[in-house]
Amino acid sequence: MKDIDNIPALMADIGARARAAAATLATASAETKRHALEAAADAVWARREDIIEANEKDLAFGRDKGLSDAMIDRLSLSETRIRGIVEGLRAVAAQDDPVGAVMAEWDMPSGLHIRRVRTPLGVIGVIYESRPNVTADAGALCLKSGNAVILRGGSESYLSSAAIHACLVEGLRAAGLPEDAIQLVPTRDRAAVREMLTMTDTIDVIVPRGGKGLVGLVQAEARVPVFAHLEGIVHIYVDAAADPEKALRVVMNAKTRRPGICGAAECLLIHRSVADTIGQGLIRALIDAGVEVRADAELQAIPGTSAAEEGDWGREYLDSIIAARLVDDIDDAIAHIRKYHSQHTDCIITEDDEAAARFFAELDSAILMRNASTQFADGGEFGMGAEIGIATGKLHARGPVGVEQLTSFKYLVEGDGTTRG
Repeated sequence: MKDIDNIPALMADIGARARAAAATLATASAETKRHALEAAADAVWARREDIIEANEKDLAFGRDKGLSDAMIDRLSLSETRIRGIVEGLRAVAAQDDPVGAVMAEWDMPSGLHIRRVRTPLGVIGVIYESRPNVTADAGALCLKSGNAVILRGGSESYLSSAAIHACLVEGLRAAGLPEDAIQLVPTRDRAAVREMLTMTDTIDVIVPRGGKGLVGLVQAEARVPVFAHLEGIVHIYVDAAADPEKALRVVMNAKTRRPGICGAAECLLIHRSVADTIGQGLIRALIDAGVEVRADAELQAIPGTSAAEEGDWGREYLDSIIAARLVDDIDDAIAHIRKYHSQHTDCIITEDDEAAARFFAELDSAILMRNASTQFADGGEFGMGAEIGIATGKLHARGPVGVEQLTSFKYLVEGDGTTRG
């Protein structure tokens, strides 16, 4: 029985067991890992009623804490969403195994034959908030890439995550893999997070997935390397050459489909030349859909808007709120985005190929889109099966982090008694 009151001892034990499991996973066969994930998917579906029951308790906990409607939506699980978790597990299971894949291969005049091959990172720590499906996504991706994982979910999703984690462990057991390969920190105590950030002997990389407060804490205090999943300050720029129907479809979906996810649009930039046509229609449609539009001085002339303040630019609402302003041209739009974005996802609505090319070339977000909803900023929608997060940094992994991004590489060098002169 773990002593969950002694956090340093608890985390040291979890880390040591994860490190031992990682050594086994590194050489596990592709078929064994696939079997584990398929068995986990079967278990999730078989236990869906138990998972929903646990989720209802989490929802009650979240409402008592005063979570917004958008955050409650992030936390909620239905049978449809559980089906999505199952499909995600099966999609990851079906992917090619990245471990041992040859990335490059060449011969040298010296007689050496060199291969660069993918290898697991080792032990990954994932710290996340609210969304219980991350438990399944992160566990599956780490297992598929040959890594052990330590999961520390949010306090709001504690029971839901535990119910899903039990299914992942059932999958590991069915495949004969160590149950310690996927561990869930068994406490809501935030001291466990701080402990994880210093576990340099047992954790190889930390992936934080949450709001600005969580990611800021991790970046400030981590001694373990971090794949930063920073807030999604997502912009949509409606260009002078935008198609009105496409603009309406994309903007409405990007803001209203699920306003509490990191790919939701948070700022709408409208070219001045289409303010009275496309712009007014977009603002009115957002207001009619229940979105609070915090507008600049000029757009405030539209009934139902409220005044934007400086703090509204560069803000991740994760709610039915959007900031909106007019821009003079694409240069003005790019300048605004460069100043306020988080390098997560930004989009242009335009039929002008040259404008789109400039937008793609001059901005350096992890994901740039044209005429498509920013809610597609998701590893599953990119064909990765699932994602562990959207990395907004520039080193090692960037954008959706799937199985390949959870590997490093090593060089395998062969000779035939070859010596260097």
